[in-house]
Amino acid sequence: MVEIPETGRQALDADIMREWAARGIDSLTRHRRGVDELNVFPVADSDTATNMVATLQAAFQGGTPGLELEALLDEAAGRALLSARGNSGVILAQMLRGLADAWNADAVDAKGFAAGLRSATDAATGAVAVPMAGTILTVAEAAASAAGKAAPFGLVSAARAAAEGAAEAVAATPGQLPALARAGVVDAGGLALALLLEALVETLTGSVPTGARDLLERHRVRAVEEAEQVPRETGSEAYGYEVQYLLESNAAAASDLRHRLTDLGDSVVIIGSRAARDVTTFNVHVHVNDIGAAIEAGIERGRVHRISVTRFDDGAQHAHPAPEPRQRAVVVVTAAATVRELLSGEGVRTATADTVADELAAARDDGSRSAVVLADTLDAARTARRAAQLTRREDFRVTVVATGAVVQSLAAVAVHDPDRHFDDDVTAMAEAAGSCRTAEVRDETEGFAAVVGGADLGVHDTPAEAARIVADRLCETGAELLTVLPGNGSDPETVTALSHHVREAWPTVEIQQLPAGDDEPLLLIGAE
Repeated sequence: MVEIPETGRQALDADIMREWAARGIDSLTRHRRGVDELNVFPVADSDTATNMVATLQAAFQGGTPGLELEALLDEAAGRALLSARGNSGVILAQMLRGLADAWNADAVDAKGFAAGLRSATDAATGAVAVPMAGTILTVAEAAASAAGKAAPFGLVSAARAAAEGAAEAVAATPGQLPALARAGVVDAGGLALALLLEALVETLTGSVPTGARDLLERHRVRAVEEAEQVPRETGSEAYGYEVQYLLESNAAAASDLRHRLTDLGDSVVIIGSRAARDVTTFNVHVHVNDIGAAIEAGIERGRVHRISVTRFDDGAQHAHPAPEPRQRAVVVVTAAATVRELLSGEGVRTATADTVADELAAARDDGSRSAVVLADTLDAARTARRAAQLTRREDFRVTVVATGAVVQSLAAVAVHDPDRHFDDDVTAMAEAAGSCRTAEVRDETEGFAAVVGGADLGVHDTPAEAARIVADRLCETGAELLTVLPGNGSDPETVTALSHHVREAWPTVEIQQLPAGDDEPLLLIGAE
């Protein structure tokens, strides 16, 4: 017997893609709380649907109007890459990249749809360092396989098969992950994907499948109270932080970083363009205890920015941390003598790489119960880590954060709050350092080089011209404060001209000058 194709739209173009995205965002938003409450793997952080909604909104809302399907998805995947949050958001962003790689026509039929789901599944699975059965990846695999088998009967049949296959795979997840079985819930990320596929069926046909919604209704009753008490899956309970950042590098370095982060923690996901050859952007996600080491691993392999650190609040020991003594030292490790002098006057401990061990020991002996070390070079960070190992005690906690530049250390110091819990203070300082963008003006043989975030903006005839170029680049991408540190070789006229330019061209941007004292660069600028 020949199966008759179901009625409905039989080609997926840019307009249908936009409609699908809007329905998907609406569905996940309406069911966000229920899906979030199911989340227990890899950590019970209750943000799966929230992260996926935010990722889809970043991808499709406010994009370039009028794009055809190929360009629309390419832009959406790029926007999602830069904005993806958490495990689920990063995986969803990589699935969008897989669709963009496969759907390179103005419209796709059932066969193209199935090929896109296969590409999305493979891309997402390849981004995860240690794929686990019973997760969104398992559900994506089931959906892609079902779509491939139903593709000969048309797009509607393939989409409906994908949605039904996804719902069936979600129902089976408790038998694949002990954490889900203990909680009596299904996988949250997989359920959210099934809801998105059901939104596609509704877009194509007007009818609403209910497989995923029925699962949500059955499982959400127990989820709120029980999921919060469930221990993490084996291998995750040791890690207290989610670290995420963007990395400007190349595919080889990103692959090497994946191995390094796997040694440091778990839940490692790194996404980027599969076609990356030279420098590209990767979204890096990992669960660790050593925040500084995770960030340092990225700095060693490229330019790190937009750092985000979250401390998991998934148990009694973190939910209401006991008050701790306020004696907390902040130690800034830098070779810039005048910066050390400036910070010392503000009550901040400072050191060079050679003296950081002595400074930490002194802080401990003076009664400090914890210390945060901010090191502006990788060598200094490594030395500080060795010193931290020597000075740590049961009653003296030490965390080292590799900032990458002294202006980033200054940004971290600015948000330090000794009244915060130690973990929260470390998180705030690491995020402040990571969100501070840097630029330099360097004196080179052929002229004055302008460099922003490691990107060369050319060589210019005067330092003032190079300074204007880097300031404009920093301000046009969003800055509220520029901190300028002139080097020993810089002349006051250059800094004065820069200040005048910023006040005239960017009147809402504040500019401050601090002493640096290093021979190089001529100017170091931080943007916050």
